[in-house]
Amino acid sequence: MPSGSRRDRLNLLVSTMEGTDRADATDLDDLIARAAAGLDRGGEAEMWLSLAVLRAALPIRDEVIELRRMIRARGSAAAVAQLLRSRGRWHRVSSRRHRSVRVLRDAILVDVHHTARTGLSTGIQRVVRETIARWVRDPRVVLVGWDDLFRTIQPLGADERQHALAGGARIPRRSRRAEVVIPWRSLYFLPELATEPLRMQRVQALAEFSGNRTAVIGFDCVPLTSAETTAVGMGSLFAKNLRAVAEMDRVAAISSAAATEYRGWRDMLAGIGLTGPEVTEVMLPDAVESPDGGQLASAREALDLTDDLPLLLCVGAHEPRKNHLAVLYAAEQLWRAGREFRLLFIGGNAWRSAPFFDELAVLRARGRPVRAVSAVPDDVLWGAYRLATATVFPSLNEGYGLPVGESLAAGTPVVTSGYGSMAEIARSGGAVLVDPRDDLDLARGIESALFDGSVQTALRAAAAARPRRTWDDYATELWAVVVGADD
Repeated sequence: MPSGSRRDRLNLLVSTMEGTDRADATDLDDLIARAAAGLDRGGEAEMWLSLAVLRAALPIRDEVIELRRMIRARGSAAAVAQLLRSRGRWHRVSSRRHRSVRVLRDAILVDVHHTARTGLSTGIQRVVRETIARWVRDPRVVLVGWDDLFRTIQPLGADERQHALAGGARIPRRSRRAEVVIPWRSLYFLPELATEPLRMQRVQALAEFSGNRTAVIGFDCVPLTSAETTAVGMGSLFAKNLRAVAEMDRVAAISSAAATEYRGWRDMLAGIGLTGPEVTEVMLPDAVESPDGGQLASAREALDLTDDLPLLLCVGAHEPRKNHLAVLYAAEQLWRAGREFRLLFIGGNAWRSAPFFDELAVLRARGRPVRAVSAVPDDVLWGAYRLATATVFPSLNEGYGLPVGESLAAGTPVVTSGYGSMAEIARSGGAVLVDPRDDLDLARGIESALFDGSVQTALRAAAAARPRRTWDDYATELWAVVVGADD
């Protein structure tokens, strides 16, 4: 039942507390008394709900604590009356005085705010889109985002929903609908990495006080374990994310390596008296499309692969953690030794990518067959995996490393790091494991994958024999962990 005016919101609050469709009361004093009775019967969840409904915005932790103190000092009825008079000290509600509010009971709210509103198509976006494309078949699933100031959760508009599901370079038109949704006895699920401090403040309070079930996909703890490879300021933003996750019920980690990182962080929470979330591994799949001959020809043309040189493919953003400078140095060692092959990078620009592009320009000036492209369609990417003789992914730290799994799913050998999630993915065969911090070892691994016929044959056979997990498998397993096996 949507509700706009403050009296309507109070009616909505009472009906939600009492478990009815509508309170059926017009007398303000009666509504206040019934809301106060609900607070007295309940606890922190009802306090959180009262703030969210009456102020038409999700509260932060300090507001819930202040309300608890007010109730203890002045009584529940006085606290409700005060909420009706005040918009709160820590935020101002929108100038739309009669913003519509709806309480969602027994719903599954999936927060895809960033995915719905970005032109990026990173590994995280791929995981989100592949997951929600399957989850939205359940009518309980509601895709939501936040307003501009991260005060309220709102259902996605049509354009935002389509963008969340399918992506694209065009940023969708923002929804102008003013409806605010508030979960109650529901599930809040965060499948993307959220680093906006204001957003995570409210998620933290929701997880700590609201009584809703909460879960998040755990991609990695790179800003903690490999802080030197992340952008300035990312550590503090990620810390805000983890503080909210500390109040959640469950982390669904995308690999055993990611689960190890999250469990190590969770163990530290005992120092502040918290137990933290349950951490469960839900391994990402190795899945790519299978392009036909025409699509392969189109990919070859789009990528300007005009000769028969062996192709070494490197997929990923050019940030320091991906270690693309090491790939360039290793490739130059082989070119100087007389090896002939083509090196192709597919991936977007990232923070501190200038050194990579500087070195790339130097090598191209020497006539080396190397280039970098970005923003290619998925069908071209799938074609590139099939056309490559081998791929290389020597990342310094990954929660999963999708290009490793995607290359192996395409039947193409991969040269990758000999530890963490990358070694975990490679365990079933098809990969050459190297020390990513040793350029010479990386060069040796690339050389064997590109030019040793017996190694190539063994790697391709092993890649073809790997067990296959699909995105359907992943989405189903994730649903069982996050929502429940019986749902």
